Amino acid sequence: MRTLRLALFGSLTGMAAFAASNNVTFNKDVLPVLQKNCQECHRTGEVAPMSLLSYSEARPWAKGMKAAVVSQKMPPWFADPKYGHFSNDRRLSAEDIDILTKWADNGAAEGDAKDKPAPIAFTSGWKIKPDMIIEMPEAFNLPAKGTINYQYIRVKGNITEDLWVTAAEMRPGNPKVVHHAKMWVLPQGSKWMANAVPGKPYEGMETGKNDQMDGNDIIGKFNPGLGPQSFDIGGSAKLIPKGSDFVFELHYTAAGEPLTDISKVGLVLQKNAPLTRYYLSPGTPAALNMMIPPGEGDQEVVAESTVGVDLKLTYIQPHMHVRGKDYEVRLIYPTGESQVVFKGKWDFEWQLGYDLKEPIVLPKGTRIITIAHYDNSPNNKWNPDAKSTVLWGPQNWDEMQSGFLGFLMPVNTDLNKVLRASGVSLLPKGKPGPTLSQLK
Repeated sequence: MRTLRLALFGSLTGMAAFAASNNVTFNKDVLPVLQKNCQECHRTGEVAPMSLLSYSEARPWAKGMKAAVVSQKMPPWFADPKYGHFSNDRRLSAEDIDILTKWADNGAAEGDAKDKPAPIAFTSGWKIKPDMIIEMPEAFNLPAKGTINYQYIRVKGNITEDLWVTAAEMRPGNPKVVHHAKMWVLPQGSKWMANAVPGKPYEGMETGKNDQMDGNDIIGKFNPGLGPQSFDIGGSAKLIPKGSDFVFELHYTAAGEPLTDISKVGLVLQKNAPLTRYYLSPGTPAALNMMIPPGEGDQEVVAESTVGVDLKLTYIQPHMHVRGKDYEVRLIYPTGESQVVFKGKWDFEWQLGYDLKEPIVLPKGTRIITIAHYDNSPNNKWNPDAKSTVLWGPQNWDEMQSGFLGFLMPVNTDLNKVLRASGVSLLPKGKPGPTLSQLK
């Protein structure tokens, strides 16, 4: 009998512990996880499709949230943890995933209102406090249907002195139609869009060539899930030279009805010039000579650039289109040593940027190799045409293999020397790739 009583006591104790471990409620356990990781996007007026601020809003999505976090679909984060360490890592902890899983599996209880943490006081609109706002001077009118080419709109800057920017945020005027966008700084003397009429939209070849040699720099970007950008890395900032204008680059998609858009960029300024400049490469390295054959399910495409001055790498943002599968950044130092600093899956709907926890020193002569893979087969449900030969181009049915890389450098660095295309990026067009087998 004593053995039976001990067994029964142990069984009851275990059941009580099991019940306690599964007594997860929204107010006490789930809401803090959502506040920390989800509500920035999951609230009215932001990019996510549903709000998760309250129990009544979150309860219908309990099972869906479990599925999303267990599969690591949410929060969106695609970097392989074996390569690189990033300060903006969005991955949930195992404990947080366990909380959302148990809540969904055990009835998604609300719990005691006394357990609720105070709500986060989100600001309406801007996530930063801009000192300066640049806005499109006129609304762009979008048709209800059809393809809309990339639009480029020059805006007068009226910049009377050098400005240093520590943060930027681009906000689409109409999130229904702005797929992604950026705003460029156009210094005096730049040949790109030199004859453009301010306020008038231009597209394609009529804009001319955007050459890194002109010193054009991206000052603000909008991509789904990207958020504001900080340029203050140990006191660094971005430069807007005196006399600069701006160019909005906009990728629109039709939404089934005629709509308009007036997008804008907010900037946070600092008074004094820093010692270190933050510069974002304009989609370099790039495989402008890329080619993907029809039906190919795993085509490798490699690009290469060589660093012309001593720099530090601090930010990585891959860019591909709907056939993209994965992306890697590999460094080959002048010593011959090789290092993979980023490897991750690609998702066209979430074009994320990755902030390195510690900037990586790139001595002059370092080669930056980017390696991507593409699925141009019928198995890719996003593939617009598996029978086509795919080349570099701006539209979604074309492809790109490029990367926006953030560099830290002395403020007097000559931008003409920062990067130059090299190696496989100089090979002629016409063959699948380029591939790693062609790397020297």
